[in-house]
Amino acid sequence: MIEKFLRATGSWAISILRRMGHMFLFLLRSIYYIFVPPFKFRLLLREIRFIGTKSMTVILLMGSFTGMVLALQIFYTLRKVGSEAMLGPAVAISLIRELGPVLSALTITGRAGSALAAEIGIMRISEQIDALTAMALSPIRYLIVPKMVAAVIVFPLLAAIYDVIGIFGGYFVGVKLLGLSAGTYFSQMKHFIVMEDITIGMYKALTFGVLVLWICCYKGFYTGYGAEGVSKATTEAVVMSSVLILVSDYVLGAFFI
Repeated sequence: MIEKFLRATGSWAISILRRMGHMFLFLLRSIYYIFVPPFKFRLLLREIRFIGTKSMTVILLMGSFTGMVLALQIFYTLRKVGSEAMLGPAVAISLIRELGPVLSALTITGRAGSALAAEIGIMRISEQIDALTAMALSPIRYLIVPKMVAAVIVFPLLAAIYDVIGIFGGYFVGVKLLGLSAGTYFSQMKHFIVMEDITIGMYKALTFGVLVLWICCYKGFYTGYGAEGVSKATTEAVVMSSVLILVSDYVLGAFFI
């Protein structure tokens, strides 16, 4: 009985390690082809438009309401200790260091990451990827590299937009609805927000961009055949990306604290 349990546990651990190694090699190949010419700038611009421009509406909506909710709850807490003047720095630091990069990454994962995983998965089951291989063209160069480079460019930009919109959403609640002075809201930010806070937020956004596109492209690239395989790969891509965003956020936060 014990031997059977140990065999099952060992087999499961080996399969997990094999899968992780396969994913890591996929990432290394993708990074390698970034630096091997020719680079497809036209495909890069198309992916920037798809991942970035088409995500703007939902980023603006979520950013504004995140800042509004954050300001409302923080104001309620600060009022208990008589520190309402600290509302601006509290909202800004929370967005810049944590909520902006994390929530924008989760938003892009749900909107663009799932679509990319499904798109590549459909190309796999319709044998378009096999056709590229048969023509001696690297599928990773044409399908994965432009998406990954676009993510590295787009994720920090959307996180920055999310931060700015969230801060103004907090301004609307704190100043227009709760009666805080506009000068107090913005002036305190100069004394409490340093360049390190912005840098940490950008590092997190870059990390999330690589993680999301890595997982989503991998799951789509090696999807199972049939509609069920594509749907399963898309679901796994979104779930795994979301979990890794939160895990890596904690790791990076603990490292930079």
